[in-house]
Amino acid sequence: MSAARTSRSLPMRQLVQLSIYWFGLAMIFTALDTVVLPERLKLLVPAGDANLAVGIISGLGAVVAVLVQPTVGSISDYTTSRWGRRKPYIVVGSTLDLVFLVGIASANVPLALGAFYLLLQFSSNTAQGPFQGYVPDLVPAEQVGLASALVGIMSVLGPLFGTLLVALPLVAAPTGTTPDFTVATIAIGVIELATALVTVLSVDEGRVAKDRGGRSWVEIAREAWGRDVFRERSFVYLVASRLFILAGGSMLVREIDFYLGSALGLDANARGTWVAAAAIILGGSVVLASLPAARLSDRFGRKPVIFAGCAFGAAGSGIICVAPVIEVTLVGALLVGLAYGTFVAVDWALMTDIIPKSEPGRYMGLSNVATGLAGTLAVLCGGVIVFALSRLLGPSGEALGTRLAYALAVAFYLLGAYLLRQVDPTRRDEIEVEPAPAADQGGVAT
Repeated sequence: MSAARTSRSLPMRQLVQLSIYWFGLAMIFTALDTVVLPERLKLLVPAGDANLAVGIISGLGAVVAVLVQPTVGSISDYTTSRWGRRKPYIVVGSTLDLVFLVGIASANVPLALGAFYLLLQFSSNTAQGPFQGYVPDLVPAEQVGLASALVGIMSVLGPLFGTLLVALPLVAAPTGTTPDFTVATIAIGVIELATALVTVLSVDEGRVAKDRGGRSWVEIAREAWGRDVFRERSFVYLVASRLFILAGGSMLVREIDFYLGSALGLDANARGTWVAAAAIILGGSVVLASLPAARLSDRFGRKPVIFAGCAFGAAGSGIICVAPVIEVTLVGALLVGLAYGTFVAVDWALMTDIIPKSEPGRYMGLSNVATGLAGTLAVLCGGVIVFALSRLLGPSGEALGTRLAYALAVAFYLLGAYLLRQVDPTRRDEIEVEPAPAADQGGVAT
């Protein structure tokens, strides 16, 4: 059985070390799905089909993420190695991420682009599943809110930086020329690998793992999908709530390139400029909201703060839906950013509170089934709406479809809030075991 997590408060530096890898992980797919895939596929598939193609590729990638992340996270709960139970997967997954991003950068046909994207989902989720067990493993209960806020900040600063990085080729490309995303795509992989190394070298996770009891690794992998999870009723409802709330926020990020081109009629250079502006506003508002939201949730409870975030998100998405000019769109983006910052800061803490503490890799991996599917749900629903209306009405239908996608985001926020009502936020008891000897106690390197 795993050792109980420490009751000693961790200094801010160590909490940052526990969360820094989220910067690299979160950067990858937002940058790819927001700019790189849409722009590359506009050149590789028939006109008007790029939105749906992005949705299909993202959907297949989400299937890979859903299967891999909980499975590897559960396996890591039982892993014993010189590095601990999480680090081997972080190192291998991050290294392969860079390899597959090079493949995406060099792919010139849709099939190859999609294949490398799926491989990237496999490697990235191999690292992410075990990594996200660190907060339940190592952070004392009274600091979970703060640690959750830092995770939220990193998971937004990463996509912000990644989006700005891949938007540069759009802005820099001379009018009438094709932007080259090769360097920017590879740079994302280099930065992600660097954050992985920071985590591996700075975090002392200990070497205490659950006893396999003589079971094979195949049996352990199958355990991740055991039906006993459905006995955790609040966990199931929180995962469902997370799916729709994150899908509402993802709609802004995943559809913004199509929205700016179709609904507002901006060319490639203007799209690059305004995508960067929207990313800065979104990221800034998330950072501003995260720490205050975490503190408020410690005082008033997690659920009321998340409900407030849903209200901000629904209002912001509604504004974007009807915005006549880009300046009004940015007001909506500000509100969506406040919603997202509030949610990611507090949702992570609520999830950490209610999961069984003996299997953090498994349950945090299962919780991110929602994270993996949310962006795909947004892109696929938006893509289907745009595809259908563009076939019926032509260019005007495409413009209408991108606006209706944001109306759908309003519905997602409302549904997420309704499902959250079913969650019991009572904190689960810690694992009742004797503390490990000082030399073996899980913690963070000082």
